[in-house]
This record gives sequence, structure tokens and C-alpha cells, in this order.
Amino acid sequence: MYFRPLALIVLLLVTTAAPVLADARGDARKQVEFGIAVAQKGLWREAIYRWIRATELDPTYAQAFNNLAVAYEQEGELPKAREAYERALALEPNNLLIQQNFDLFKEINDRTAPGGGR
Repeated sequence: MYFRPLALIVLLLVTTAAPVLADARGDARKQVEFGIAVAQKGLWREAIYRWIRATELDPTYAQAFNNLAVAYEQEGELPKAREAYERALALEPNNLLIQQNFDLFKEINDRTAPGGGR
């Protein structure tokens, strides 16, 4: 008897949350696209700002973390780049683009880091 009202509440929460999540991804996607546009112009600090904003809007957006990692790498902020790559891979462990980017990052930076990297 109590299950029916509970199921209705859960159903209402799920159906009302879906548009909010879709809006968050859409807003995050706009930030990512703008970040790509400014990065192509060499405006890496602005791109970083946009990609951080995208990850705040949608903390599950692996591509935003990947882009953020690339930008941090470009700006020489290697610990932040590593952290962003790791977050992207935690979200999408089978994403080949993220894996390739992180592998290249590690290959270049672990070899040149004092003490051989991490």
C-alpha cells in the first residue's frame, strides 16, 4: 500500500530531474564549444575558464575534462592537466581519445619530469 505513493514520488522526481540534467549538459556543451573556439585562437586562459565552467555545470562531462587537461598542458600546468585527464578517464574509461591524450601526456611529461615523473 505504501509502495504506490513512494513509486509515484520516485517517478515524479526522475521525470522532473531529466530536463534539468539535459539543460545542464546543453549549457555545458555550449561552454565547451566556446572554449574550443577561443582555444583555436590561442586564448588558452579563456578556454580553461569555459571548460572549468562546463565541468561545474555537468561534472559527468568527460570531454570537458579532457579539453581542460589539454589546455592545462598547453599552459604548463602539468599537475592540473594530470588531474583533469584522470577525472575524464574515471568518467569514461573506454574513451580512446582521452586514453590516447593521457598516454601521450604521460609519455612526454613523465620522461622529462625530475625523478622520472610520478
